[in-house]
Amino acid sequence: MKDFSGKIAVVTGGGSGIGRALVQALTAEGCSVAMCDIREADMLETVRIAEKTAVQGVRITTFVADVAQEKETLAFRDHTGEQHETDHVHLLFNNAGIGGGGSFVNTPRDQWERTFAVCWYGVYYNARAFLPMLLKAPEAHMINVSSVNGFWASLGPQTAHTAYSAAKFAVKGFTEALINDFRNNAPHVKASVVMPGHIGTNIAINSMSEFAPPEGATVEARAMGEAFRDTGLPPSEAAKIILDGVREERWRILVGPDAVALDKAVRAHPEAAYEHGMADLVAQARTEG
Repeated sequence: MKDFSGKIAVVTGGGSGIGRALVQALTAEGCSVAMCDIREADMLETVRIAEKTAVQGVRITTFVADVAQEKETLAFRDHTGEQHETDHVHLLFNNAGIGGGGSFVNTPRDQWERTFAVCWYGVYYNARAFLPMLLKAPEAHMINVSSVNGFWASLGPQTAHTAYSAAKFAVKGFTEALINDFRNNAPHVKASVVMPGHIGTNIAINSMSEFAPPEGATVEARAMGEAFRDTGLPPSEAAKIILDGVREERWRILVGPDAVALDKAVRAHPEAAYEHGMADLVAQARTEG
């Protein structure tokens, strides 16, 4: 699929970050978009931003849905068909995600399972819901956003990162398995797994609002979330890398120089991946290019 003009794309988590950047980039190329998110105000802001550069005539629709709830993903699918007056879609970007559930030992079970549900079942439920619409398109592509934590289950040797990593490994494995499944049973449908490194998004802030205690997040935690958002690769650049990868039909899309370096280091030194010297190996891989 070299050209997105005239196509219909579905984007989960379209209210901010990579999702918002994808909506803006796709509509600027003449692609209509159906997005969902749990925050309606964020989606309306995405629409406002996208409409400034969107090709005339594209349709942008919003739907409030929790991707971890299958009934809501099915309602999102039905809303997409009704609002876009179609029985098919060409692109499905399973992008929604949150962080949390760091420790399997100490994190409350409900937080662990909520993180896993959004990051894994959000992909699975939407893939199930929209597969019939992808199959009806003359050409289609499912793009599932994993993470560097889909091949490196860590944030460093001092930090537990179990729920998010487990979910992102599941997303990666599922998408890789779809490659042959689609090739054998639906050859007009392609699959890609996206593995971003540090992208400057609100995921840390949004995750805090999901799991914050009644008194709210601490000043220090909020500052860390803002620092995460204000550094890293800009979402617009991440979206460009992803869409270029889709055009080139790459099944494996690394996003950001840190993702490329980490992938190289883990492959070269798998037994050292969770040791204290891993940061030095990643830095070496980044220097070597």
